[in-house]
Amino acid sequence: MRRSALVHAALFAIGLIGFGLLAWNRLGTQSPAPHFVFQADAWLHGTVKVSPPLPNDDWAQVETVKLADGRVVRGRRMVTRPLFRTTTGEEIKRELVKQSVTWEAYVSFPPVPALIMLPGAIISGRAANDVIPTVVFAALALPLCFLVLRRLAATGLSQRTEREDLWLVATLAFGSVFFFSAVQGKVWYTAHVVGVVLALTYAWASIEGARPVVAGIALGLAALTRTPMAFMFPLFVLELWRVTPGVGAERRRAMIKPLVRFAIPIIALACVGMAYNFIRFDSFTEFGHSYLALGDHRPVRQQTQIEQYGLAHIHYLSRNLAAAFALLPDVVAKAPWFQISGHGLAMWFTTPLLLFVVWPRDKPSIHRALWITVALVAAPTLLYMNSGWVQFGYRFALDYLPFLIMLIAIGGRPLGKLGKALIVFGIVVNLFGAWSFDREWRYYKVGGNAYEVVIPH
Repeated sequence: MRRSALVHAALFAIGLIGFGLLAWNRLGTQSPAPHFVFQADAWLHGTVKVSPPLPNDDWAQVETVKLADGRVVRGRRMVTRPLFRTTTGEEIKRELVKQSVTWEAYVSFPPVPALIMLPGAIISGRAANDVIPTVVFAALALPLCFLVLRRLAATGLSQRTEREDLWLVATLAFGSVFFFSAVQGKVWYTAHVVGVVLALTYAWASIEGARPVVAGIALGLAALTRTPMAFMFPLFVLELWRVTPGVGAERRRAMIKPLVRFAIPIIALACVGMAYNFIRFDSFTEFGHSYLALGDHRPVRQQTQIEQYGLAHIHYLSRNLAAAFALLPDVVAKAPWFQISGHGLAMWFTTPLLLFVVWPRDKPSIHRALWITVALVAAPTLLYMNSGWVQFGYRFALDYLPFLIMLIAIGGRPLGKLGKALIVFGIVVNLFGAWSFDREWRYYKVGGNAYEVVIPH
């Protein structure tokens, strides 16, 4: 076996063992939020509905009602106004709703992660384990990250050695919030794990625009995993522009064929996603978060904000910026001596090596493309109605963390003692998160208003 294959196999094994050890007692049971297992089982029974859902969070619940004029419509009752809003956008006075006919529940998240639950659902139905598939998929991130970093080195975009790249792989896998996400198995964290693996695949294929079809498939699947990841497209396009010879019209003509090959799988997957949305919610662009509810039909606490500001609005920006960049552990006067906000910890605290991103020594040609990609992917979550609550660290950063790791790689700042100390600090912090989150709640402050962030002084 070639040395590179052995390295990749070893990295996969390290991920499998590391994540498996921290998942530990969860490996033998289904997680408390197995939404993707329920979705996979529903598909196997020829439906997109989940019936009945568990009485927990983040289901999309659509009510069918009969109106006074005899019409039957689908939608939800608003909580801020006495109205029933239909799936087609019509707002009907509540007194005109004469009868509730039925409730339908759907998974309110894009569907791709449910695909990795299909084998388990075939064997065990709705009782299938969702932790083990998540851990196995998370282990793929290690060899994929190394593959991306060595690709950067092979093209001359990075001057890192193999040993330095291994340190960066450790940063992504164990020195970031990917660690605690990989060992949960719940719907939110499984989506993040699948998203990171697809982002790494996309990044590898996008370097020098080398593999347009793979890049297109990975981007399309990522967008149907974590919606903001649809905005990863600049990396491939700008890399293709950079390496395509010629000037002006000649250059543009040379780009047409690879751009078409890149776009075809994206368009095909987008059509599948839009059709899937329309079947469920009578809208091509609705994944279900406008209909968030608990499994017993009660609206989630975010519903008031959703109706007032929508799913994305600048109103949410200050809270999300605080969650991403300002939150630190709160020191308390008695055991356990510190507590972490339910909004998590700042990115630079959980992964302090990210400070190298703002202090590069080198700025090779891919530098701008990576920053544009990061900015576009980050923007939707910074304007989103939820900060990631409840979390150990700012988990939405996982949508673009692979590109930040690439920026560190190409930045050329020597890791040295400082860099390695920052990596080790991040691993220790995230080891604590992987061990404690959803196990030792005494270390977390999750009471009070979930949507107010107090910025520490």
